[in-house]
Amino acid sequence: MGNLATETEYCKIYCEGNVCVVEATNSYIPITDFKEIFNKVEGFVRKSGINKLVFDKRQLKVFHQPSMEWYFIEWKERMFDLGLRQHRKILPKDPVFRECVKLGREKIYKLNPQKKFNMMDIQYANTIEEAIVN
Repeated sequence: MGNLATETEYCKIYCEGNVCVVEATNSYIPITDFKEIFNKVEGFVRKSGINKLVFDKRQLKVFHQPSMEWYFIEWKERMFDLGLRQHRKILPKDPVFRECVKLGREKIYKLNPQKKFNMMDIQYANTIEEAIVN
């Protein structure tokens, strides 16, 4: 999976080559910690030229729309300008969580048609290996 770059109470971040993997290790990530985690990823993108992010959310049990909005509207906007254009997501099997993600994403896309995340290659995968390869 790569080299462990850093670890927090809520996730592990691995980086190798042009790929960064954020693996959630807790059932919920408070928004302040969520922002801190992805700001760390931004630092790795700036230093290492990472152009692909894999976000493994399988351990999450709680969906948080404000975190998702910040992630799409603010963070991904900055990442696009840094060359991080490929995003792979691995969702929990929970159908309620998946539906919340779908509805939340639809709302974000509808309200932000001009944002750069609309030009990113965002796909879903079932495993980290699949996400890295595709």
